[in-house]
Amino acid sequence: MGSLHRAIFRWSVLGIVSILSSAVIASSERPALGTQVLVHGLMWDVHEVTIGQVRHLAQRQGFVSRAEREGGGYVYEAGWVQKKGWTWKTPYGGAAKDEEPAVHLTFDEAQQICQYAGKRLPRDEEWVRAAYLEQRPSAPAGFIKGQRYLYPNGVSAQRSHCLSGCGPYVGRAPQGALDRGVGHVEVMTTPAGVNGLFDMGGNVWEWVDSGDGSERITRGASWWYGPDRQRELDVATKPRDTRVVYIGFRCVQDLKQPN
Repeated sequence: MGSLHRAIFRWSVLGIVSILSSAVIASSERPALGTQVLVHGLMWDVHEVTIGQVRHLAQRQGFVSRAEREGGGYVYEAGWVQKKGWTWKTPYGGAAKDEEPAVHLTFDEAQQICQYAGKRLPRDEEWVRAAYLEQRPSAPAGFIKGQRYLYPNGVSAQRSHCLSGCGPYVGRAPQGALDRGVGHVEVMTTPAGVNGLFDMGGNVWEWVDSGDGSERITRGASWWYGPDRQRELDVATKPRDTRVVYIGFRCVQDLKQPN
């Protein structure tokens, strides 16, 4: 069994898998959960890793996150506050849908989840290229091959989910759970952006495998911020053991070169 087929099998344990070509991702149809697309020589998850995908991993591998072991994840109020019961399973302390992005996971936990599936976290330069530089030869209306966009959703952030100045989306956080914002939305709630990828701008920050020392970069901003944080020049770094309500991740897979 080749490396790509092994990875497909592993993701089939975590959830439904589809692989689409560049021609297919030009379509306006919403792909299935677990879909991968080829972008700039890498297979990309079209959406952020979901609660349901992590749940399958946890059931089969015994995965337990630091937030679960150590009293919950964190949210910023008047400083960072730990929230009992806030984990990837229950991002705001109560029941959550499997289609929500998995948050409250450290950089190393995110990398572990990707590696189990035969994948990895993208490096910063890979994430930036996929998020802003359109490569589809038959891109849908609003996108042009070879153009570099200001936002991952194109010329503006109006179709993304953020604090204000973006789309009219209602987050999943229960009323009163947050001092700021409305929380994330389910993956693929917003329209696809550059290269057919969903939520590269807004919704939740995404860990990338770049940074110095114990710091790691996050990209794309989140529901906590306005649209300006989604731009390419905005580079945020956080301690790699950060486990908070607005950081998630997505995985990529290297294509095996023919012998």
